[in-house]
Amino acid sequence: MSFEEEWRQARADAADQRAVAMRLNQTGGGGATPDLAVKSDDLGAIGADAHVLYEGVKRDTETVRVSNYEAAKTLTSHQFTSGAQLMQAHERWYTQVGTLRDACAQISNHLDYSIAAHAKDDAEIRGDLMTVSKINELLK
Repeated sequence: MSFEEEWRQARADAADQRAVAMRLNQTGGGGATPDLAVKSDDLGAIGADAHVLYEGVKRDTETVRVSNYEAAKTLTSHQFTSGAQLMQAHERWYTQVGTLRDACAQISNHLDYSIAAHAKDDAEIRGDLMTVSKINELLK
């Protein structure tokens, strides 16, 4: 798939997501029944994908980082002024890679936390439910 095809597909997917978000926003009031449900398995799959992306970016960018650094260092040592610009581009690029990795880690960690927190909340709610005999006792 070419870059143009991937870009076109990404734009179409984003438009679909905006349409879903608008529809969800409209269900919030007026007695409408919201139809949004998220299962822990779904969150877990997204979190796992974010972790895989994090590891892939970490692995795949290391070769590029080293190559860019060595090229900038060599250009500079041979008195090419482009060496300094390449080093600046290298540093900026590596900062952006770090930002992407941090975002992937935050997504993965947050979804793991959300699953655990919701499971804990569900367990507490089940434990706190009043029994029928307790309700009858309170009603008397």
